[in-house]
Amino acid sequence: MIAPSSTLPNLPVALLYSGKVRDTYELPGDRLLMVATDRISAFDVILPSVVPGKGIVLTQLSRFWFNRMQDVIPNHLAGDSMTALGWPEPIIRAIAPRSVIVRKAERIPIECVVRGYLAGSAWVEYQRSGSVAGENLTAGLRNSDQLPWPIFTPARKNDSGHDENISVAQMAEDVGGDLARRLAEVSLAIYQRAAEFAGERGVIIADTKFEFGFIDGQIHLIDEVLTPDSSRFWDAARWRPGRESESFDKQYVRNWLLGTDWNREPPGPVLPEEVIQGTTDRYVDAFQRLTGSSLETWIHGHTEVGQI
Repeated sequence: MIAPSSTLPNLPVALLYSGKVRDTYELPGDRLLMVATDRISAFDVILPSVVPGKGIVLTQLSRFWFNRMQDVIPNHLAGDSMTALGWPEPIIRAIAPRSVIVRKAERIPIECVVRGYLAGSAWVEYQRSGSVAGENLTAGLRNSDQLPWPIFTPARKNDSGHDENISVAQMAEDVGGDLARRLAEVSLAIYQRAAEFAGERGVIIADTKFEFGFIDGQIHLIDEVLTPDSSRFWDAARWRPGRESESFDKQYVRNWLLGTDWNREPPGPVLPEEVIQGTTDRYVDAFQRLTGSSLETWIHGHTEVGQI
């Protein structure tokens, strides 16, 4: 039985940072332990409810994609064994499915967003101005339409408050033209490969976001990649341009929140049990469609849980 994050044991290392989803711990040798909890955020607010198993899906799906993209760009996974930490077996068993050991990276403060379809904030901006991130698009597009080609729409990361959508030109001012071009190129390359792979499995990746950092002076893919938290996943069989598509991501939670009178400021409302279960079901469905494996089978075949 996999322990939910609310029952995880205290770890014998220092907590370095607690984010919206992940808790990051300091390890010896320029290594970090990243533990994905079952916390869920929406509109940049951590909600009081948790979604059981969510952190496991995020961790294992990220591992899946990191491995598939290694020839496109290196990633921050250290490849270290959890059991090598020397901690008691119950602790390893509890954290292994939702944890990775990574190399420390100097984070680039840009959220690299790629959009293949018109949705979310991009749809709102397009309705207002006919553009997305300052790039003019074809007239007459509808909600959920596939774009003529994937576009790169960066955002400036803020440690507090909302990330700020910026143009590619503004990004170049922030990080330099050469780095901006490289980040755009690799983001589009990852997206295009992933979108083709997912499409063959009945999943549309409408948009997604990547984070990058420097390790030993080289750009690496970091954090999470192509998960239901960082991406908009749609059921290809039910996609219909002109209306909001059914998703396998936390848009389901956002939609419920939009139907309340919440003002998007902390604290957020408690989610009903049916919304929590519906979110879990969608995350697990996305995982199974993309990997071709049940979550339980995957955990026992691809984590140290199956060997201890």
